[in-house]
Amino acid sequence: MPANREIQVLVVDDDPALCELLRTTFELEGISVLDAQHVIEAERILIGVRPDAIVLDIGLPGVDGIFYCERLRESPQTRTIPIIAISGSHEAGVRALRAGANAFAGKPFDPISLLSTVERLVGISPLESALGQIEPAGDASGELRRLIQIGQRQHDLLQHSYRATLEALVDALESRDFGTSAHSHRVSSYATRLSLEVRPSLVDDPTLEWGFLLHDVGTSGIPDDVLLKPGPLDAKERECIEQHTLIGEQLVQHVPLLQGAGLRVIRSHHERWDGTGYPDGRADDEIPAEARIFAVADALDAMTGERPYRSPVSWEDAIAEVRAGRGKQFDPDVVDSLFICESDLRAVYDEVLRPAA
Repeated sequence: MPANREIQVLVVDDDPALCELLRTTFELEGISVLDAQHVIEAERILIGVRPDAIVLDIGLPGVDGIFYCERLRESPQTRTIPIIAISGSHEAGVRALRAGANAFAGKPFDPISLLSTVERLVGISPLESALGQIEPAGDASGELRRLIQIGQRQHDLLQHSYRATLEALVDALESRDFGTSAHSHRVSSYATRLSLEVRPSLVDDPTLEWGFLLHDVGTSGIPDDVLLKPGPLDAKERECIEQHTLIGEQLVQHVPLLQGAGLRVIRSHHERWDGTGYPDGRADDEIPAEARIFAVADALDAMTGERPYRSPVSWEDAIAEVRAGRGKQFDPDVVDSLFICESDLRAVYDEVLRPAA
């Protein structure tokens, strides 16, 4: 790349504040930023410009970032442009990497860290490109950059510690209920894929994934003789079980990584479209969208997975049951979306349940 050519980055994100933050950060380092709030606008820009990198939000309105990433990789004009996917969901990030993204940044992210990723992928120092020289040793801006990077490393270590702690909690809960953590990770994969189909912007909330994984954290307050009972529950036992949504909310309501959508999943994932669910008896659109999506994913996994009180049913039978619950137990739009992306969900099911060789 010529040392005197300005680097250009295309940011595709529907959040104007985030675009402005990245513009400010990147332009301080001599990088020109173009921004688009949706895929159509991005396509118009790409007709006349070939950026050096693309920062792509996964939770775009309309066409989601996963599909668009695949499309960019298929086009000869954009096939080799580095793509950095951004999302609040680690699961969505993994899907983006499989779709052809070169790197993934989880939301909320540090713009300096994202800038470093762009520098690495573009393969040249932006300051060198802008000034035509290597940054001098001892330069004040270089020292500031070094201090920011130290702070970012400390932040990353803290975030890693938070994630490790919550992952350990997921494993502990699953070992108690099922003897494995497969359920939480599988149902999280189902729910993330459905979210991308139903409402992609949801995956921008970094708390959502933890809500999916820790949806049943409140079962830690339910006695084993009720939770693991192999037969039908009586009225008192069922009332006890139904408290787990409220217990879960109380347990994690002050945990930063679970505020927002994650907490709403924990409280409301047993509400029903017809208003007969719990704990609040909400109906239709009164139920948070993330909880309506998760309810379908959870039911699908509950029917096809091992449970203390019954044997699993086939995938086909479970899908038929979900279809039968359309407009009763489940949001019709979510059920319809299930059939659009069923092959992806079935791939998750087959992968996790495949016997070891």
